[in-house]
Amino acid sequence: MSITYLEAIREAQSRALRDDPRVFIYGQDVGAFGGAFKATKNLAKEFPGRVIDSPISEDAMVGMAVGAAIEGMRPIIEMQFADFSIVGFNQIVNQAATLFWRTNVPCPITVRLPFGGTEGGGPFHSQSIEAIYAHYPGLVVLTPATVEDAYSMLLEAVAIDDPVIFCEHKFLYYHLKAEALPSEALPIGKARIAREGRDLTVVAYSAMVHEALEAATELAGEGWEIEVVDLRSVKPLDTDTVMASVARTGRLLCVGEAWPWGGVTAEIIARVASEGFGLLDVPPQRLNAKDTPVPYHPNLWMAHRPTARAIASAARKILRR
Repeated sequence: MSITYLEAIREAQSRALRDDPRVFIYGQDVGAFGGAFKATKNLAKEFPGRVIDSPISEDAMVGMAVGAAIEGMRPIIEMQFADFSIVGFNQIVNQAATLFWRTNVPCPITVRLPFGGTEGGGPFHSQSIEAIYAHYPGLVVLTPATVEDAYSMLLEAVAIDDPVIFCEHKFLYYHLKAEALPSEALPIGKARIAREGRDLTVVAYSAMVHEALEAATELAGEGWEIEVVDLRSVKPLDTDTVMASVARTGRLLCVGEAWPWGGVTAEIIARVASEGFGLLDVPPQRLNAKDTPVPYHPNLWMAHRPTARAIASAARKILRR
């Protein structure tokens, strides 16, 4: 019996509620309806009074969570779409992120963001805004790419005392499956070598890990061995694992679904160029979505985001230099 990425998120929430009476879930339609994507399906029945429908106000949702955290609770906030979290931006970056540094009181809230593109999602329901939150000190930003990490990292997010932005990719909800939930996992802040190689390092996160792995399989047929690094979290960022991989391959391609300007891929390249310039045989490159709002049409959406085909093409250019 297999379990989907979405089911792993639901199971993690169920376990968190079961194991810790301080945990509760708050969000729009998370109760009887089970959430926009059914990530909280049946949890309101299983845990009466602890899976609570909120008003349609992301600002109020996060503000309530910060207050509850101050009083010792550990709220999980579900945003229907990551894009909508911007309405609660002030509470996240000016209140949650700074609380401990201002008051020495921790702020253990977890804000779940269904992010990334899907066919027909368009510009208001498909944005990848992880780099915006990663910019602010005090926030932990997680980007699980596997069923196992969706489960284990969400549990760890709820357990730590820092405010966490949990970026769960909507495209992976039903497309990704695993045989079972994990009994152990890498800690937050540690990247994973998803595929070993010697010719080129491809650093990716979230859904782009799977596009990168598909591209690596294609390139293997041409004799190239591509190493794929799954960041798992973008704040903290595991520079050591990235640098060690580049030391083995001498080449770097960073891939992200977000827009290129000031993004995670730019940060990785900046770190490698400044701290490991001598490891590089050729200039590092990045591949991101087009610098336009996310289009509605499925064909335009596929052309807008990096795909396995686009990653393979960019990799060939680096490999042939």
